[in-house]
Amino acid sequence: MSAVRKLAGNFVETDVDDEVLIVDLEGGELFSLRGTARDTWRLIDGQRSLDEIVASLAGEYDAPEDRIAGDTAALINELVDAALVSLA
Repeated sequence: MSAVRKLAGNFVETDVDDEVLIVDLEGGELFSLRGTARDTWRLIDGQRSLDEIVASLAGEYDAPEDRIAGDTAALINELVDAALVSLA
């Protein structure tokens, strides 16, 4: 499966307390990521696939992969649609 990578030129991000704030530079949309969404963002490194990100989150949260996979895929799809990440 393809690696998920951030499109660094398309956004700015900052950590604020327990969340990551991301501003889409083209569309101006603001993303506020907390909890598993924040952890998913941090796992996107251009090396890991969606399946590897899900497996890492399942281990970290001690939850079944199938329970985490749907929400993680939905977030990744939203970030792809906003041109913040790509499936390389």
